[in-house]
Amino acid sequence: MADVTREELVEIVTREVLSALAERSDICANPEKLRQVVANGADRVSFHGDAEDVPLDLARYIDHTLLKPDATAGEIDRMCDEAMEYGFASVCINPTWVKRASERLRGSDVKVCTVIGFPLGATPPEIKAMEARRALRDGAREVDMVINIGALKSGDHDLVETDIAKVVDAAHEGGAIAKVILETALLTDEEKVVASALARKARADFVKTSTGFGGGGATVYDVALMRETVGPKMGVKASGGVRTLEDAEDMIAAGATRIGASAGVQIVGGAEGDSDEQRY
Repeated sequence: MADVTREELVEIVTREVLSALAERSDICANPEKLRQVVANGADRVSFHGDAEDVPLDLARYIDHTLLKPDATAGEIDRMCDEAMEYGFASVCINPTWVKRASERLRGSDVKVCTVIGFPLGATPPEIKAMEARRALRDGAREVDMVINIGALKSGDHDLVETDIAKVVDAAHEGGAIAKVILETALLTDEEKVVASALARKARADFVKTSTGFGGGGATVYDVALMRETVGPKMGVKASGGVRTLEDAEDMIAAGATRIGASAGVQIVGGAEGDSDEQRY
């Protein structure tokens, strides 16, 4: 990747995006739209609306997510109960709620996902690894860590790789999945490529676009750039800024294998989603 110029990279990515989007077809405003998103390759979408609105056969693809700082114990309990009742894939919550959620979900198939170094990514690697291990002990089975953005922008790639690798190692030791949040809105194209390559080198399971707190969310171009960098096998999650089914289809066509959107399954009805990105 170091031998590829910016212009060559842009040309490669643009060609891939245009090729993928050329195959996209129009969809109707009903639950079949979400089924098509799933059929096109998404293995998860995120949802924050009313659980009874979710088609039951699609629930297993949904991460039921609540990361806002003022979430209450009652809201967490309600999320867990909805996840069990409707068969959601996971609940995604802040670390302080992991033990509570894990206990409430005991005996169910619903996984607990949490965030590490969230949302700034500015804590030392050892602290992030410790945070991940504590979350795993409390019952988390997926961790989404934020990279050290300042280190990346300073050109300290060794620190960024170490930062990622310590959390990935902690997650894998505990049998958990590790996702790496790049915060693409704050990065140049070259930095996105470097960060994605470092995540792959550190054996992460996914790269993810955004926290939702960084002033911007996923774009089709960023997803395609990340996919082009990590190759066909590693997961790519588009998070933030996905408000319509058309948005979701574009992200999947560009290479996303999971979609995070505050709109969630609300977009099945054809309405634009909530613009409150801070849920991610």
